[in-house]
Amino acid sequence: MVFSVSVFASLVPYIVSALLLFLLLEQLSYLIKKRNLPGPLFVPPIIGNAVTLVRDPTSFWEKQSATAGISGGLSANYLIGKLIVYIRDTELSHQIFSNVRPDAFHLVGHPFGKKLFGDHNLIYMFGEDHKSVRRHLAPNFTPKAFSTYSVLQQLVILRHLRRWDESFSGVSRPVSLRNLVRELNLETSQTVFVGPYLDKEARSRFRTDYNLFNLGSMALPVDLPGFAFGEARRAVKRLAETLAVCAGKSKERMASGEEPTCLIDFWMQAIVAENQPPPHSGDDEIGGFLFDFLFAAQDASTSSLLWAVTMLDSEPEVLSRVREEVGRIWSPESNALITVDQMTEMKYTRSVAREVIRFRPPATMVPHVAATDFPLTESYTIPKGTIVFPSVFDSSFQGFTEPDRFDPDRFNETRKEDQVFKRNFLAFGWGPHQCVGQRYALNHLVLFVAMFSTLFDFKRFRSDGCDEIVYSPTISPKDGCTVFLSRRVAAYPNFSA
Repeated sequence: MVFSVSVFASLVPYIVSALLLFLLLEQLSYLIKKRNLPGPLFVPPIIGNAVTLVRDPTSFWEKQSATAGISGGLSANYLIGKLIVYIRDTELSHQIFSNVRPDAFHLVGHPFGKKLFGDHNLIYMFGEDHKSVRRHLAPNFTPKAFSTYSVLQQLVILRHLRRWDESFSGVSRPVSLRNLVRELNLETSQTVFVGPYLDKEARSRFRTDYNLFNLGSMALPVDLPGFAFGEARRAVKRLAETLAVCAGKSKERMASGEEPTCLIDFWMQAIVAENQPPPHSGDDEIGGFLFDFLFAAQDASTSSLLWAVTMLDSEPEVLSRVREEVGRIWSPESNALITVDQMTEMKYTRSVAREVIRFRPPATMVPHVAATDFPLTESYTIPKGTIVFPSVFDSSFQGFTEPDRFDPDRFNETRKEDQVFKRNFLAFGWGPHQCVGQRYALNHLVLFVAMFSTLFDFKRFRSDGCDEIVYSPTISPKDGCTVFLSRRVAAYPNFSA
């Protein structure tokens, strides 16, 4: 025993020296890869500034943006053994979005997305495989499909608005909308995407697992039992398995000739109609792809709906114009659903929806990993393995007329800033991986704004810093959009009639 202790004691100086050498080499590697980019000169060993990011993501990213703003649009940092490069400049961001391919950049959706989201994921695909899957998604976004989704969206929205009225309308205390909107969107996504294939018990498990995923996506990437990230990864696996079962049931139903009633039906109807199954149409792969849609629709829509209420409260004239336009086109007293044609008529309300997404893009950055050394500028080459963060948020405040002002009229038929500054409107991405569901997302926001503003009076409960941005994981107001609610109609529409 004495011999073992003495041997260990003799090894201590070598162990300490090796550890110090490792730390020195890590710092040197970071500085060499960072080169002339602004960023911290010293980073905490191994984990880098991951703790700072997890504790206060808003301040972390604001500092990266501010640093990039005074240095050519780029800044650097270090997270969990990886150099990160933040891109503030729109044209440099386009270089990333336009070069998503095996030998340039890989879209990951999250700094540690591949481990979190699993193998069957549309965002990791390239070339012909990616094009084939997107081509087979086309039946999900036809006029008939959008009409079907619109019905389901309105039924869910009205059901939740009625609950809000019963629980909170007219009471003296305000209510935070964050969790209420999240629940509304989760039920909307479940109903629109997989409709009749989730029973009540499955929906409850689904909600629990999705909440675990949300928590884990904001945690340190420790993939061990008891840690939020590990729990999130296992929750994603269960969610994808549940969605894979839904895909199998839909195939059976569509093969029997029944009419589609949800998104998975429109998709599977096209697949079963082919002579042989197309590539990547197995149930497990479809389940993974569906989780992509769920992640994109759920958290992004929650962000947009909260900011829509926030901005409508802050801009009374905008709210008045929305109500005037919706009132000319649709009345709750008609007991009729808003049709797709009526949504098209709501041009100003759609401009409001687009401005909400520009002014507060839900996913402020779109992380990619460099598959090889990539010369981004004349003076800087992104090293292989670097996690790159093109900032959608910063691009939204470049180019546009008075970009810091909330101004839906920028998207009207006279100014057409969505075309004039098209390259700056990156909320739905750009290039081969541009969001396939952007029209669905806009429709959902238009329907919510139209119904919420028509059926409710609302007033924000203002507190210090209530409009500050927080990440959860997409951005939302710091106070969760806390409002006083009261019903403004004599009776709710009876859609069942």
